[in-house]
Amino acid sequence: MSTSAALPSWLTATRRGRPGDDPIFALNAEAVARRARGEAVVNATLGALLDEDGRLAVLPCAAEAVRSVPAAEWAAYAPIAGPPAFLEAVKADALRAAPHLAAACAAVATPGGSGALRHAIATFLDPGQALLTSSFYWGPYETLARECERGLETFPTFGPSGGLGLAALDRALGRRLAADGRALLILNDPCHNPTGYSMSEAEWDAVARVLDGHAASGPLAVVVDAAYCEYGPGDGLARPLRALEPLLGRVLVLIAWSASKTFTHYGLRVGALLALVPDAGERRAIQDSLTFACRGTWSNCNRGGMHAVTRLLTEPALAERARAERGAFVALLRARVEAFNEAARAHGVATPRYEGGFFVTVPTDRAAERARRLCDAGLFVVPLDGGLRLGLCAVARADVERLVAGVAHALK
Repeated sequence: MSTSAALPSWLTATRRGRPGDDPIFALNAEAVARRARGEAVVNATLGALLDEDGRLAVLPCAAEAVRSVPAAEWAAYAPIAGPPAFLEAVKADALRAAPHLAAACAAVATPGGSGALRHAIATFLDPGQALLTSSFYWGPYETLARECERGLETFPTFGPSGGLGLAALDRALGRRLAADGRALLILNDPCHNPTGYSMSEAEWDAVARVLDGHAASGPLAVVVDAAYCEYGPGDGLARPLRALEPLLGRVLVLIAWSASKTFTHYGLRVGALLALVPDAGERRAIQDSLTFACRGTWSNCNRGGMHAVTRLLTEPALAERARAERGAFVALLRARVEAFNEAARAHGVATPRYEGGFFVTVPTDRAAERARRLCDAGLFVVPLDGGLRLGLCAVARADVERLVAGVAHALK
């Protein structure tokens, strides 16, 4: 049945004109289809760790823990904020470099790190305000902001010396506080997605000084997006926690924690948002607000998944197995990182400092054009505004040289 009269859209104005597919998943689908036709494809698009044979790398102990969850645990509702044992286990894991901070921590379970970021954006910014992050950023930051009717502003990721753009960050924070009366900064570290950059201790200290300089200008929150924290240099979140602890009470420190990469179970959708708040009254208010937000969005999270992750974090034998098995995957990834850095030097491909992590970015102009040329050659990478993202997590070490050589050719 049709009508000649134009009908108004059922969509509200803020929900119109939105893309229906994620461009990264679309690129991956093309790469998979061409490989199925027999082409020698190198697929560096998706953010999941594959082994050297192209199979998903899965921690055996995590798979066993998931399979052993009793049926009643899978079937029952979880508490709205998450099971207390799960939340305490996540606090202990995220704060292992500063365990005394657990007493000052509010926490809720979320569907992966994305849910944690969603809650941070919706809870600590008002509609129409904008989060702040680096100019190279994980694309769904903008999706999450738009879905929450917030905006996104960036500062140049790198300064003239090649390190974090601290002066630009300082100026941008001042602008956001002046415009909105508050600010929310998201920093993905270590193993920044998409550049692979991990901040040094000195850089985290400098970030803390920048935050301290703005703390009196309005409510200021910083989110440490810790999705890749087990794959970088250093011990998890030791660097940011040491630098940011002196600011607690004047700057709100949030941690977006995820089990997806840590335990190689991306589809389990287990995560948490942690808020470090020394004042008991304010901590209670934030805990209540986040719990209310859980009920008003997804209601509760995957009870069976949280049960398995709790065991992996708290049972000594399982936790030790997880560390050992993950260590083998970290070594696998670092071998690719070393191969990439060696090939990049040989081919004159410049990148930010890359010490570990799933991704690295090659800065360039005309990224979409260059990515299409690579695609035509069977090399699939993700074009960004100002660069090409390469997912070394999904590229066998034997294919790294071909990938880098292709990138070098595309840059000419």
